[in-house]
Parts: sequence; C-alpha cells; structure tokens
Amino acid sequence: MLPGDAAWPTDADWAGLGRELGPALRPLASPWADCRARPDGERCAALFRRPANPYALGDDPALTQTFGWVGAWWSAPSPWVVAARHSADVVAAVNFARRHRLRLVVKGGGHSYQGTSNAAGSLLVWTRAMHAIQLHDAFVPAGCAAQVAPTRAVSVGAGALWAQAYDAVTTQAGGYVQGGGCMTVGVAGLVQSGGFGSFSKAFGTAAGNLLEAEVVTADGVLRTVNACQDPELFFALRGGGGGSFGIVTRLTLRVHPLPADFGAVNFTVRASTDSAYRRLVGLVLDFCSRSLVGPHWGEQLRFLPGNVLRVAMVFQGLSRGEAVAVWQPFFDALDAAPQDFSLDFAPLKIVSTSARSFWSPTWPKRLLGFIRRDERPGAPGTNVFWPGDQAQAGWVIHAYQSTWLGADLLQDGQRDALADALVAAARHHGLGLHLNKGLAGAPPAVRAAAAQTATHPAMLDAFALVICASDGAPAHAEVPGQAPDTAAASRGAARVRAAMDALRQGVPTAGAYLSESDYFQRDWPQAFWGPHHARLLAAKRRYDPEGLFTVHHGVGSEEGAAPRA
Repeated sequence: MLPGDAAWPTDADWAGLGRELGPALRPLASPWADCRARPDGERCAALFRRPANPYALGDDPALTQTFGWVGAWWSAPSPWVVAARHSADVVAAVNFARRHRLRLVVKGGGHSYQGTSNAAGSLLVWTRAMHAIQLHDAFVPAGCAAQVAPTRAVSVGAGALWAQAYDAVTTQAGGYVQGGGCMTVGVAGLVQSGGFGSFSKAFGTAAGNLLEAEVVTADGVLRTVNACQDPELFFALRGGGGGSFGIVTRLTLRVHPLPADFGAVNFTVRASTDSAYRRLVGLVLDFCSRSLVGPHWGEQLRFLPGNVLRVAMVFQGLSRGEAVAVWQPFFDALDAAPQDFSLDFAPLKIVSTSARSFWSPTWPKRLLGFIRRDERPGAPGTNVFWPGDQAQAGWVIHAYQSTWLGADLLQDGQRDALADALVAAARHHGLGLHLNKGLAGAPPAVRAAAAQTATHPAMLDAFALVICASDGAPAHAEVPGQAPDTAAASRGAARVRAAMDALRQGVPTAGAYLSESDYFQRDWPQAFWGPHHARLLAAKRRYDPEGLFTVHHGVGSEEGAAPRA
C-alpha cells in the first residue's frame, strides 16, 4: 500500500508512533521525486555523476548503494523511516508494522543487489546509528556456560560497517574478525546472507563465526539467540538471508589471532593468440590446483575477452618473499614463452604489509591509491574504502550470476574440461573465479563451522565461486534524462547469459551464492540453500507465521506470499 490508500495509517497513527519514538521517526523525502521536479538541478546532477564516496550514499536513508537493476527494480525510498538508536526503537517499529500490516524494510549498509533494502510504501528501519562495538576477552553465549568454552569475540551493532569492525578489532586491538572484502558493506547483512570475505579460506564465513545474535521477531520480542537458545532461529540467521526472520540488532562474532602479514598479488597477462590463451588458462589452473587452494590465498582470477588473464589476489600468513616464491614457477612458465604471453611488469605486482595496518589509511597506501578515505568535513577516520568499493557506488546492474565450482574440477583428469569451459565463457563476457568463496582447502575446523550454517553445502567442497556480471553507470528509470541505456543493458545481460551457459555446458556447477546472485534465479530455494531450505522454511513458519518479513527470494516467499505492497 502507499500513502493515501484507505488502509494506510492515519496521521494520528503516525503521531502516536512519533510520541513513542521521538526524533527517531521522521518522514523521508524522495531524492528521485526531487530530480523529477528539478532534473537540471545540481543536487540531481550530483546523484548521477559517478558518486565519489560510498559513505555519502550510505548516510542518506533515502538512497541505496545500488540504484537499480534494469528490468527488475529501481531504488525507491520509504515515506517514513525509523532511525533506530537501540533495540526498543526496532521493537516499536515492528509492532506498528504488524498492527497496520505495513511492509517493513531494513537497511544498514544498503548494498543489497536484490533491492531488499528499499521499497516504496514501506516503513524503513534504518540501523545505521546502532554501530557500537565491544570486544570480549572470554565470551560465552547466553545459556551455553556448560557447553561452550570462553573465546575472544566482538559484539557489533547491526548498523556497523565492516570498515568500523576491522578498525576496532584489527587496527586497534590486533585481532581478526571474518567479514566482507568491501568495507562499506553492513555487518548484519553480510552475516545473514552467508558472509564470504577475502580470507575465508583461512577463517571461514562470517555466518560460521557468529556466536550469538540479538533479534526482534515478528511478535515484537527481542530475543538473544545462539546454539543453546532458539537454535533454529540462530541457524536461520547464519546464512538464511536478511529481512526474512526478524530484525537483527546486535551480533557477536569470533575473533581470531591476527597473522603477521597480509598481502596482494596484482598483474595482467595477455596471450598473443587464441591457442596461446588456452595454454595460459591451462597453466593458471595447473598452478591453482598446486598452490592456491588453501588457507593462504583469496580473491580472484579473472578470465576476460581479448585473451586476457587478470590476477587480483590477496594472501595471509606469508611474507612477501614467501609469496614471491609461490608465484615464481608461474612467472617462469610465462617467461619461457615470450612470443605467446606478455606480462605487465608493474613494480608492485606482489606487495605485503603488516596485517594490523591492512585496513589503516596510512599515507603510503593513500598516495599510491591502494585505499581511500571519506573526505567530507568531520567524517570519521574509520570511513575508508578500497577503490573497487567505489565502483559500486550508484551502479546499475544489467545482469549478475554466480555458481560454485567443485574442487574435483581441478583434478588431473578434469582440469582440461574446466579450462575449455572458461575459455568458451570468456569469449562472451569476462568472469572471475573467487577462490576465497568456497571452502575446499580450508582447515577442518573452518569447514566444520561453516557446515553448521544455512549456506548451500556445495560451498564446502567448492574451490571457487564463479561470478559473471554486467553493469552500467548511475541511472534511474523514473528520472527524466537519466534513464539507463536499455539496449546496452540488454546486450550485457545476453553476454552474461551466454558466458554462464557456456561454462555450465562444459563442467558441472552447483547452486549460487545468495549475496551475489541473479535477481531472476531459477529454483532459487534450492540454488541458495539446497537441503537446508526445508529447515529454514520450518523456522520461518515458527517465528513469522503471518509473513511480516518478506523480501524478494526470501524464505517464505516461495509459498506465494509476495512482499507486502
């Protein structure tokens, strides 16, 4: 429903909620409506220039990091926002929405590719101000004293971003918490969707490291859930998807010992011919099978049109010298065929730094463009981001697909088929093997923890997640003069489909990663959760029987309950 509809809450209803919440409740003006009224104004123009600062987008409750997905959805703010300061504000919002049958939308970081952190005609619960962080030397989940040993942990408010968590845990306290690679992603959203990060091969998923959560369920009750209290709801919050089971207000995550060094490997190789490119792909897969499927390595091998291989990887627990030694056989193979392969000789293709300063905006990293800061006056020093994070600020998605690749594809008898499939796919569109998103090669304890989450179990034996996507510059279909190039979007989406079809025809694949998946994903309950879906649906029926929490491709929506209008 929308304001003005007969069932929409009256002014008196909103006034009553305002008396309960005070300044936390406020009406929200649409920047898109302002653009429609003043399309030539500077405020509107600034939205559609490539946004320079993802924090500026995140600090506006009316905006989302993704402006839309062509053919699927466009960013649309709620008419009212509860800027929650504590859990009582969330309880009040849930109770009000339940009484008035309003759609609820929850936003912390606002990075949802599926558009779940915005909706016209909804009540927005904006958790950005709930970003308190508390470290524990010996945490035991509530009710688990007889079952769980104390462990180092960190409690994080639902509105915190990973940049803030890394600053508190790593830069300030010398520990490590497993989070996302993108620093402007919200902690709560990442955990609930599974939570792969750059170093997941070593430390697991964010969901696998969740020890306890505070969550407001559809009945307006604030619950503390863990493996001992409400274990089925706890299971659902560990990868079952955000916005489906309740509103998380606080999370407590395991803190690991910090390695001495973190580092990165970045270079590009171009093959001179199609046959040389096939050899190059074979070489890098051989090297991957021997050296990269293990806890030291993460991030991407990118296979691109034009016979290009781009390596953009990170490592942990190795010195720079050790990392160079690992890669030297691959470089030697390239050097042995200079007529076939040209390698960019950037002097910083393998770098390392103290792990404690990895997320710190030191002057050398800023000078070299490795890390950037929020330059707005008065912005917190923790507002830092990688240059790659900036590319998603305001972007519009044309197509986005993912699938897991099993580690068996790297065995001697199967690598050739994988190489052929990757070459065939890259003829249509670039795609990346995210070696950190898949736990083949991870330590047994990491795999065991991840096996207790709701994420599709195919990820346990996957050596990588394939991601293939097409996107465009900031645009909005409802703003005159700023509509997306639908022809270009259609071409990009067709290339993505062709690339992924070629891959799937060449080798077996499994499922998809919930956080990074197709809006039009077929058989999505099985693709996201596989055999865990039935258990998640039972939890949904128990804790939200009336379907108050509904999102696109969320647990429960497969039963025909569309998101509330």
